[in-house]
Amino acid sequence: MGQFLCGASRPGHFDGVTSVVTRLFLACRPHLAIFGQKDAQQLAILRRMTRELGFGTEVVGHPIVREKDGLAMSSRNRYLSPEERAQAVVLSRSLFAVSHAAGQGERSADALRALMRETIGAAPEARIDYAEIVDADTLRPADTLAPEGASGERYLAAVAVFVGDTRLIDNVTLVVRDAG
Repeated sequence: MGQFLCGASRPGHFDGVTSVVTRLFLACRPHLAIFGQKDAQQLAILRRMTRELGFGTEVVGHPIVREKDGLAMSSRNRYLSPEERAQAVVLSRSLFAVSHAAGQGERSADALRALMRETIGAAPEARIDYAEIVDADTLRPADTLAPEGASGERYLAAVAVFVGDTRLIDNVTLVVRDAG
């Protein structure tokens, strides 16, 4: 799971994360651990690790907290110049556009990726690291968003974008339900 999304440009990062969290869980044996949904890849990896190692810890994702204009709150936002900060909202705009398109029936992951790239491309200071649609559980890139079962299939629209020299991440969960 660590080879996709952020793992592609940060080899070994999630090995370090899982090592630290494993030691923490072994030291304090928590019943509950809360991690931010903004780093959805880390959350998915830690959920799987916790389940596979049988820690008995419930891993809960805390919803993304957003500024009034939609930008996901992050300590990295402080590194943005005022002009870069104004352009950084393209991350959330791209995700909201994809969420809307998927809600309206768009099922082509390539079309959704193109929509994200086009939206982000409107900001001159933005350079895309990735704009991806993945299965929310495996983090593998998706081809087609297909409903599965009564609860629907879950996908993740995720972006990592450099705005100036600052790398920002954001994501939104897409739930695809059968029209019938």
